[in-house]
Amino acid sequence: MNEGKPTKAKWWSRPRPVPPGVGAAGPVEGISGAETDHTSDGDHRPEGDYRSDGDYELDRPSVGAASSGTALSGVAPSSTVLSGAAPSGAGAGSGSDGDFELERPAPAQQGGPGAEEAGAPSGAAPADQAPVAAVPAQQTPVDRPRPLHDPDPYSTPPYGEPGPWAPAPPVQHPAATPAHGTAMPPGRPSAPYPGNPHPAPTPWQNYDPWAAPGPLQQNGAAVETKTQRRKRARKALILGAVALAVVSGGVGGAVGAYLERNGGVGDVTLPQAAKEAPGRAPDSVAGIAARALPSVVTLHVRGSSEEDTGTGFVLDTRGHILTNNHVVEPAGGGGEITVTFSGGESAKATVVGHDSGYDLAVVKVSGVRGLRPMALGNSDSVQVGDPVVAIGAPFDLANTVTAGIISAKERPITAGGEKGDGSDVSYVDALQTDAPINPGNSGGPLLDTRARVIGINSAIRSADGGTDLQGGQAGSIGLGFAIPVNQAKRVAEELINTGRATHPVIGVMLDLDYTGDGARVGTKGGGAPVTAGGPGAKAGIKAGDVITEVDGQRVHSGEELIVKTRAHRPGDRLRLTLRRGGSQRTVTLVLGSANGG
Repeated sequence: MNEGKPTKAKWWSRPRPVPPGVGAAGPVEGISGAETDHTSDGDHRPEGDYRSDGDYELDRPSVGAASSGTALSGVAPSSTVLSGAAPSGAGAGSGSDGDFELERPAPAQQGGPGAEEAGAPSGAAPADQAPVAAVPAQQTPVDRPRPLHDPDPYSTPPYGEPGPWAPAPPVQHPAATPAHGTAMPPGRPSAPYPGNPHPAPTPWQNYDPWAAPGPLQQNGAAVETKTQRRKRARKALILGAVALAVVSGGVGGAVGAYLERNGGVGDVTLPQAAKEAPGRAPDSVAGIAARALPSVVTLHVRGSSEEDTGTGFVLDTRGHILTNNHVVEPAGGGGEITVTFSGGESAKATVVGHDSGYDLAVVKVSGVRGLRPMALGNSDSVQVGDPVVAIGAPFDLANTVTAGIISAKERPITAGGEKGDGSDVSYVDALQTDAPINPGNSGGPLLDTRARVIGINSAIRSADGGTDLQGGQAGSIGLGFAIPVNQAKRVAEELINTGRATHPVIGVMLDLDYTGDGARVGTKGGGAPVTAGGPGAKAGIKAGDVITEVDGQRVHSGEELIVKTRAHRPGDRLRLTLRRGGSQRTVTLVLGSANGG
């Protein structure tokens, strides 16, 4: 008996016949031999008419059938009887899920006069058990509604007649409920019952919702770990970056090819630096040029037979300009000299004085205001390697600036000599520079880093062997020569003050054809080799003596002795070393003066 547990019942709305073995007044016999309908899944179903809906729960205890043919106590007003738990061997009308079914008793076919209906529940007790209270005989059955469906002639559930009740399974376990519309595969039920003691295992066969927590069964996809998710995200990121790079490269290549073929998509705009301040460091080439250019002029000289171009610079505010003698020489006595300033202004100039021995000349402009004299430096302070800047008009290109260094000092050079008598030869104890100097630079300033004049550019050594800047059209090969400013200053002052320059002299005639080492005093000629009463005679110099040193510096030729002498002023004291007849002696003399031309 299932005492105190709710039972599940089904309501049947059609009369059912009394199962075999049940009499109207006699005791209820066992129904183990009752004819039943066995379904394919092992359920025992009685013949009769079944309904698939209308289930509800009843909490009444099951009771046995009366042995005297009376109805069960506690029946519903509709004279229904409750099917309880049947003893073993009794037939059952329950489904495969073990539900209890509520049935109406069939009309009595046999029995006592007071019983119109009698039914035996599937849980009826054997005949030897005590009877239960009977339904009064005068109770009339309630009219039953007709079934919704006609009886099934083949007695197929749920339209067949009910059969013996089957016992409920001892333990109820919830079965797996499929999703809506999902068909369950055929198989044996999850719980054993009589006739099928070995059910097929199901995932929920041993599931107990009230049992202790255990490992859960997973029937879906595996849950990724944190490391797996990171790897998958990294892989996706790498693949995305590769795809983006491929697409970008393809698009960039296509765009680049298009732009290369078609010359771009618009006007070309080139990058450019922003405008900078115009000022420069004072000791830079730009700074030196900025300060010196206003004082530099270009001279255009035109004579009766030739014309020439040279450079000069302003000496004072009175309009005196210093340049080379060979620049103004083409003008002669009736030529024309035009001076052009760096700002473009022009003025006529006249020669104040010139000297071919020093290759210097002074011209003057009148009526010009705002002249800026150029500062003069000291050539004795110049050292080899000092940076210098040369300004001039090479090949009539005015205001040309070049830069270099001092390559050597006291380099004896001679220039000129086109007349053949030596009257136009220049002897210069020059500063050598590698600053580019070309024809047209003659007379221009050679400046130090403070924009001060340290020399006057006068000659170059060209590839054809010439030294005169005006003697040929060869270009610079990095050998330029400038008259030291200390010598130029003295000569310029004399030219401005007297119109002529004085030359320092020893008072001897030199043998310029001597090929030995040193400067030899002549032995024969049109005049006396040693000037009587001159500085040399007073010092004891005789014809044939060879002068080898001047103030301790070696002398290798007669021209070099002249250069060393003209580097001094008249009245300066010199110490000479002589070689006479195999002996050597040293003499001292005071330089004399001679007018230049």
